Amino acid sequence: MSRRLAASALIVRAYDEAIAYYCGVLGFDLVEDTELGGGKRWVLVAPSKHCGGALLLAQASGTDQELRIGDQTGGRVFLFLHTDDFATDRARYVEAGVRFIEEPRYEPYGTVAVFEDLYGNRWDLVEPTNENRS
Repeated sequence: MSRRLAASALIVRAYDEAIAYYCGVLGFDLVEDTELGGGKRWVLVAPSKHCGGALLLAQASGTDQELRIGDQTGGRVFLFLHTDDFATDRARYVEAGVRFIEEPRYEPYGTVAVFEDLYGNRWDLVEPTNENRS
């Protein structure tokens, strides 16, 4: 049996705004953008079309979901973006206006720094140590 986590839903204000940020600023690929009717779309973005995991950008529907935009996890980091060139990616993100909330630090698992996306969701940018690469 083969299993993998295919996608994680992320509540966003608007599809096109989110696509512009994740693809334009973070450099993700637009994997799929399919109209579902009734104003809904199936929008998948990923660091690379061939990486496996993706984000399903889910436009908020109603006040309860709108209140959770940017705070789906109570302020904790819940998205982890691995890179093989931390310094280059961090510099590119800073140049693009991405807000890092800490300086890079070195942990047993790799080099890491927390940043916030346009909604305030917290991410770890991580360059894993050699033994933690997969």
